[in-house]
Formats: sequence, C-alpha cells, structure tokens
Amino acid sequence: MAKKTEFEQIKKFEDDFNRCTQCGYCTFWCPIYQEEPIETSVARGKVSAIRKLLSAGGDYDEEIAGQMDRCMLCLTCAEHCSAKTNVPHVILAAKADKVRAKGVSFPQSLVFKWLLPRPALFGRIVKFASWFQWIFMPKTEGTIRHLSFFLSAMGKGRRIPQIAPRFLKQTVAEVNKPPGKSKTKMKVGYFIGCATNFIFPELGERIIKFLTKNGVEVVVPKGQGCCGAPVYLGAGDFDTGRKMADGNVKMFGDVDYVVSGCATCTSALKDYAKFLADTPERKEAFSKFGDKVKDIGEFLADVLKLPPAAYQARSELRNKTITWHDPCHLNRYLGIKDQPRQIIKSLEGTEYKEMVRADWCCGMAGSFSTHYYDLSKKIADKKVETIEATQADIVATGCPGCMIQLIDNTMRRKMPVKVMHLMDLLE
Repeated sequence: MAKKTEFEQIKKFEDDFNRCTQCGYCTFWCPIYQEEPIETSVARGKVSAIRKLLSAGGDYDEEIAGQMDRCMLCLTCAEHCSAKTNVPHVILAAKADKVRAKGVSFPQSLVFKWLLPRPALFGRIVKFASWFQWIFMPKTEGTIRHLSFFLSAMGKGRRIPQIAPRFLKQTVAEVNKPPGKSKTKMKVGYFIGCATNFIFPELGERIIKFLTKNGVEVVVPKGQGCCGAPVYLGAGDFDTGRKMADGNVKMFGDVDYVVSGCATCTSALKDYAKFLADTPERKEAFSKFGDKVKDIGEFLADVLKLPPAAYQARSELRNKTITWHDPCHLNRYLGIKDQPRQIIKSLEGTEYKEMVRADWCCGMAGSFSTHYYDLSKKIADKKVETIEATQADIVATGCPGCMIQLIDNTMRRKMPVKVMHLMDLLE
C-alpha cells in the first residue's frame, strides 16, 4: 500500500512558491501556455494547485501529477518573474515527494533502477536494440531514421539520428594526452553523456582531440554513467539519482575540471548538491564536484582562454552562415550565453547571424517531447520559424537533446539547414 504524500521536498522550496503573487506575468512567457492557454499549464496555476494541496492536507493524485509533468522546466517563467519565483524548483520537489510516497511506475522503474545506474548493462541493451533499428526506425536520409507506426506513442514519424555502430566508450582511450612533446596545461575528465556515447560518438572524439591539441590531458572514465537528469530531474526519483551521483563523483575524483559537451548533463551534474545532498558529507562532495563541472564552450573561453586564432572552421563551412540556438540548460540554468557566440564569431570565412529569441525553448525537454510530442512540435515551430528567418545554412547549439529536436523539426519542414554542435564547427 502506497504511503501518504508528506511533501518533505516541497517544503524545502517553500520560499519559491510563497513568492508567487499570482500576477499572471508568466502567461506571457510560458511556451506551453502560448500553445494551450489553460491555467494549469502555467506556473501560476501550478503554484495554486500546490498551495491548495498543502493547505487541505490532501494527497498528490494523478491529476496533480499530470499538471506537474506538463512543464518543460525551461525556467522561462523564473527568468521573467518580477518576484523571482522559481516554480520549476517546486515542480521538481513535488515530483520527488510523489515518488517517495508512491514509487516509480513500470517501465520507468526498470529503466531507472536497473539499467541507467549500470552503464555496462545499459550499453549492452542499447547495442542489442541497434541491431533491430532498421525494423522499428526505417531510414529517411543519411543516418536519420523515423519512428514507425507502432511506436506512435513516442511520436509517429519522428525523425531521430540512428544509434551509432560503435559507441564512444568503445573507441576512445581512458587517458588521452597531448600529442608529441606538447606541454600538458591541466588534466580534465570528460563526461560523455548518453546521447554523445550512443548517437553522436564523433562529437565526443572531436572534443577530446580539440582539447588534447590545446595541451589538455583528457581522462574518460569507462565506469561513468548517466548524469541522472531523466531520473531525478525528469521523474523525481531522488533516491536512484543519488546513487548515480555517488558513482559519477567517485569516477572523476582526480581531475582539475570535468568537461561536458551536453548542456543538460552539465546542469544535472552541477545540481547534485542542490537536490540530492541528504547528508553533510554528500553536500560537501557534491558541491566540490559541481564546482569542477564546465560546459565545453565555457571551458574553452573562460578557463583555457584560447585566442580567436585557435578556432578554425572546418573547410566545408567556408562561406556558410551560422546561427545559434541557446539550450535552456545552458543559458538559463548555467548562465552561459556569450562564450559559444564568441567562438563562432572567431571562425574566419563564416558569417554569424543572430536569430530572434535565440533562447526560445525548442520543445525537447527530455521525456516531455515523448509524452507530449504534438505539443512539443507546436513549440518547436516557433523556434524553426526564427531559424528560417535568418536564412542560415547551419544552426549550432550546445546540447545533443536540442540537436535531436531541431533535426526532427527542420526536416519535417524540409528546411535546407544543417544542425550541428558547437564543437562540430571546429577543424
């Protein structure tokens, strides 16, 4: 029998929802509310629901759970709130309280508790699935596939990159030193992330090569696992997320920095201390670890401080126009906005063009785009229109999740634009 919800986590963030004045300014900014103007879809409505829940001493039922799930946690509401209310914090806490009381439903429980915390086993399962992707994900163009009818719950016809024939962990050494007699400036750990490992391994190889070429020793622990974002940020399973965090912190003990090419991973790793620290010891360990974590663009610009001449565009990008999409986790969560633009603008022979509302959420938001695919497409349409208006040849970004969403929606509209990661631009 499920335990009654005690709202232990919500109360930790009580100050966040008490700040809300119910002014409704969030309705002007929420990407979801812009597509479905329903009160329960916006931050103000979610705060009202939680206040009623606490005052009435009620239970966290499926209706409340559905309201909390219908949020991309993009932080747009918090960014524009005059009262500085951070409703996404409250939503995460509410999800955590629900999981503590009612557990995680199947099949999420299988994935979260048995697969994601076991990197080797998870890799074998993904490899097994890759052998059959020609059945459930027929090819459309190059390495892009689309989901068949019987996978319509995940978005019928959705275009996604195929699972790579060889994963990054299989192709790179655990220790990668600068070439020849080059002086080693520092030692960093490279956090791969699931999407880079299984779908974009060439991105990881490019990051490692670029860093070693610039005097950085790169350690790639083979025992590192998922960052935990789908588990503790997406589903609210803090207990499982905590175990995953313990493992990752242990893997990256002896390095100067931990670098990631995924905005979501970077944000999730840095937030271990905020959401998962349940003891003073964990608080200290997670905080020290979080301080080391850097996005790759931030690391190059602010830590290595490479000069503009260090960035050379790949030859095939000459005379191309590039625009930039700000991932929510990079811009609003981490405050990283200028660094990737500085790098792109350094690329000789290319033109940079800023899009309108470059920080508008693309609608991916992890499992949100799976559960609410049609809604995520409507949100993506606004983003794609702004990309199209730039007439850019390339839209670059710093998050593999955003890349998957942008590939799907630009191809859906038959746009002649290529989606690339920041590091894919560099020679």
